[in-house]
Amino acid sequence: MQVGDRVRVKSSVVVFHHPEHRNEPYDLKGLEGELSSILVDWNGKTVGTNYPFQVKFGGQFKAHLRDSEIELAN
Repeated sequence: MQVGDRVRVKSSVVVFHHPEHRNEPYDLKGLEGELSSILVDWNGKTVGTNYPFQVKFGGQFKAHLRDSEIELAN
């Protein structure tokens, strides 16, 4: 996967920071968004992040996800 690819959340991921459902559990499964960044380095140093894929779901909502939680959308 590369930055700019269209991706879909393929497994159940519950978040509490969705702007329309603030402080309530919201499942992202099935949502599509754009891969906005892949976090592999910080200030030139390699980092091992748990959730390296940052996906933007329109508007101001972004979520950090694992590679096992997303797939390329057709």
